[in-house]
Amino acid sequence: MKIGYAMSRRRRTGTIILCLLLAGVFIWPLRKQGLPATDGKPSDLEKYHAKTATVVNVVDGDTIDIDIPDGRYKHTRIRLWGIDTPETKSEEYGVMYYGPEAAEFTKKLTFGKPVTIYLDTMKHTRDKYERLLAYIQLPDGRFLNEVLLSEGFGYADLRFRHSFYNKYQQLEASARSLKKGLWEKVTREQLPEWLQRERQDLLRKK
Repeated sequence: MKIGYAMSRRRRTGTIILCLLLAGVFIWPLRKQGLPATDGKPSDLEKYHAKTATVVNVVDGDTIDIDIPDGRYKHTRIRLWGIDTPETKSEEYGVMYYGPEAAEFTKKLTFGKPVTIYLDTMKHTRDKYERLLAYIQLPDGRFLNEVLLSEGFGYADLRFRHSFYNKYQQLEASARSLKKGLWEKVTREQLPEWLQRERQDLLRKK
């Protein structure tokens, strides 16, 4: 009887350990995607999604800071999902063509104003620099990501898939055909290196 009882206890212990391991397998991906975890800390979706905040700094045409603390930082840095504007502060590329114009355009639309943050619930919420990836809705209801593309202040970012990937390509194509913003005079050499690699068809038209 004692032997059977000991074996039964070992089986129960093994079953409990197996269940805990399986739970960890399912919880870990959710944590990486910014979905609610079980450690009591708010996820990015809980903290930011559909929330309104004030823009306190414009870093670049596609990067802003909002007045919500992020860990040890006083503000949260947001990188706009799905677009890339020319650089203005890059140590590697310096000030790129139409970068200052894009940054100023974003500043006029957002600085000191309330914006609403929307995360892509199907994708990761952070980039490799731990910046929050978001779609930013302006006070007038438009989305900053889309306005920048429509007015020719940036490029549809083809490097990373997101929920509006095809739509953003169409917005860029429309601005390009109308020669709006940077598309009026930009040259092949002034395009971002990643775009030169991804869009050989675009380069042939230049």
